[in-house]
Amino acid sequence: MVKFFRSGNPLTVLLLLIYTLVVKFHYLYYPSTYLADGSEGLLYDLLVKWLKALVGPSPFFFTSLAVLLLLLQALLITKIVNHQRLFAKPNYLPAMSYMLFTSLLHDWNVFSPALLVNLIMLWVFSSITLLYTRTSARDVVFNIGFALGICGLFYFPAIIFCLLLLMSLLIMRPFRLAEWIIALLGLVGPLYLLGTYLFLTDQWALFTKIPRIGFSIELILHYKVWGAIVFSVIFFLLGWLLLQRSLKKMLIQGRKIWGVLVIYVFVAMLIPFFNVHFSPAYWVLAILPLSIFVANVYWSIRNNTMANVIHILTVAYVIVMQWFSNNH
Repeated sequence: MVKFFRSGNPLTVLLLLIYTLVVKFHYLYYPSTYLADGSEGLLYDLLVKWLKALVGPSPFFFTSLAVLLLLLQALLITKIVNHQRLFAKPNYLPAMSYMLFTSLLHDWNVFSPALLVNLIMLWVFSSITLLYTRTSARDVVFNIGFALGICGLFYFPAIIFCLLLLMSLLIMRPFRLAEWIIALLGLVGPLYLLGTYLFLTDQWALFTKIPRIGFSIELILHYKVWGAIVFSVIFFLLGWLLLQRSLKKMLIQGRKIWGVLVIYVFVAMLIPFFNVHFSPAYWVLAILPLSIFVANVYWSIRNNTMANVIHILTVAYVIVMQWFSNNH
C-alpha cells in the first residue's frame, strides 16, 4: 500500500479517495454537526449560521464537509511539499499521512474553526517558503500577516501563529525591522476593517464576539485523546530523526523550510491552550505540518515490508479506536 503513495502518479489521487472512505467511514456513519464550544470566532459563527439556514443542522452534511476539507488540505499540502522538493521525488505520502492521522481522533473530523484555519494556513505556509528567494518580501509579509488576521476572525487564538511568521522571518531572511512592522500591520488589518464595518453599520455589539481568548489547561483523561497524542508525538520524533540522514544533502532553502515546519508544529500545539475552554479538537492545527514528518517516516523506510507493517498497525489502531464504541 505505501509504495503506491510513494509514487507521484496523478492516478494515486483515486487511491487516496478510496483510502479516505476507509479511514473516515466511521465518522460518516456516525456524523456530528459542528464544533461550538465558545472559542469560535465571529466569521465562523456567521458561516455556520448561513450553512444552517441553507441545509439545516444536518450532521451528515457538516461531517461530509469536514471530510472534504481534510481531503482538499491533504492534496494541497502534498502539492506544496512536492513543489518545494522536500523529498527526493514527488509523492503522495503527505496526503496519505494527513488523512490517516486526522482519523486518530473523532474531534479532528468535526466541522470546526480549526479546519478553516488550516485551509488558510496552507496558503500562509506556501508563502513562507517563498521568503528565502525574494529580494524584497514586504508584500508577501503583509499578505501573510493579513491572512493570519483573517484566521483570527474564524478562531481568535490563531493569531498566535504570528510567532510562526516572526520566527520564519528570522530563519528565512536577514533581520529587517520594516518587514516585522509590516507583518504586524497586516495582522491587525482584518480586525480594523471588520471593526470599521461593524461600527458604520451600527453592529458594534458583534465586535465583542471577536476576542474570544483565554488560558485553559485541563487534565486529559480520555484514552483516545492520549492514544492520538502518543502516536502523533512518536511519529513526529521518528520523522525528525530520520530526516537528519538526508538533511545535509538538501539545498539551504529545503533545510530552512524543514526548520520552519518544526516551529509550525510546536506553535500549533500551544494554541489550543489559549481557548476559552480547552479542547483537543484544535490540535488538528498541529496535525497538518506534523503529517509531513509522518510522510518522512514512510519515505525513509525503504523496506516495503517494514513500511507496510507500520502502516497496517497504524490503520488497525485507527479502526479499532473508531469502532471500539458507537459513540465517537
